[in-house]
Amino acid sequence: MSGHSKWATTKHKKAAIDAKRGKLFAKLIKNIEVAARTGGGDPAGNPTLYDAIQKAKKSSVPNNNIDNAVKRGSGATAGGADWETIVYEGYAPGGVAVYIECLTDNRNRAAAEVRTALTRNGGQLADPGSVAYVFDRRGVVIVPKDQDKGGEDELLEIVLDAGAEEVNDNGDTWEIVSEPTDVVAVRTALQDAGVDYDSAEASWVPNLQVELDLDGARKMIRVIEALEDSDDVQNVYANGDIPDEVLAELESSED
Repeated sequence: MSGHSKWATTKHKKAAIDAKRGKLFAKLIKNIEVAARTGGGDPAGNPTLYDAIQKAKKSSVPNNNIDNAVKRGSGATAGGADWETIVYEGYAPGGVAVYIECLTDNRNRAAAEVRTALTRNGGQLADPGSVAYVFDRRGVVIVPKDQDKGGEDELLEIVLDAGAEEVNDNGDTWEIVSEPTDVVAVRTALQDAGVDYDSAEASWVPNLQVELDLDGARKMIRVIEALEDSDDVQNVYANGDIPDEVLAELESSED
């Protein structure tokens, strides 16, 4: 799940340590392979590949796996799959818009798995264009708060000239939002200032949100987790907003 909510950050933290680590690794490796195939195998000249590698390293993907993915993607070694990007749109219960990015070598399988994940959990597939307007393509950089240079004002000072438009408080992290074309400049400004970051990528951010109660939040999460369980699904974006008090209830019920 990616999106404009504190729950996205909570989910991101859990993803690195939960039982699906192998599945997460596979998706990160796939990203690296596609980036190397699209823009070449040199991270210095391919910012998309650089950021895909950094994200994989942050999630503890072994260096050997990363190197092999770069080689497969760039054609230096054989074995790279012919990945195809497909987007699906749908709804979770309560009218929550869901935007699903797939990276697959089997279009029919991906479509079937997305449809099944939605319908079995009270959601439904929608026609192309039905929910896309709810999301804007934005550059998103996530910065952890547990470091010396962590204040909102200080961060703004560092990234404003690089094209950052806003800094949002996501609990344990700051979310820096920019135009997608400025994400590399924002990330570079942070690096030059000695500020660590968790991820830097173009993302789909909702421009309209649906506030959820506890029941609605659980239903949305169930749909997202079912979608993410598919090997073909690479990213899931939803416009459900989980207020702090509902998020606290969710977390306490999981303990």
